[in-house]
Amino acid sequence: QVQLVESGGGLVQPGGSLRLSCAASGNIVKINGMGWFRQAPGKQREMVATITSGGEADYADSVKGRFTVSINNAENTMYLQMNSLTPEDTAVYSCNADLIFLRVPGGPTLDDFWGQGTQVTVSS
Repeated sequence: QVQLVESGGGLVQPGGSLRLSCAASGNIVKINGMGWFRQAPGKQREMVATITSGGEADYADSVKGRFTVSINNAENTMYLQMNSLTPEDTAVYSCNADLIFLRVPGGPTLDDFWGQGTQVTVSS
């Protein structure tokens, strides 16, 4: 009933930039907040950046000053602008949304959803 679709991943050289998008669709009533998470091979998933619908953002220390998260509430879309990328940023990036949607039957329901992930590879 709710889908999150990420896009924008790919291969980039060290020092380069990428912009990820996460579009939420479905019977959405209200998005409370969204976030980007990443998981590198052999490592646990970690938070990269989160943002509330009001625009309050939080970042992992490893990406502060390089990554910027933003949200377009009208389009239910979150973005992650990634600059000065390093090989350590290589991972599958997934988005998460904490939101209220219309469950049929059932009515307004609070839940969180995940996208399928997009690969980001930083390599020369």
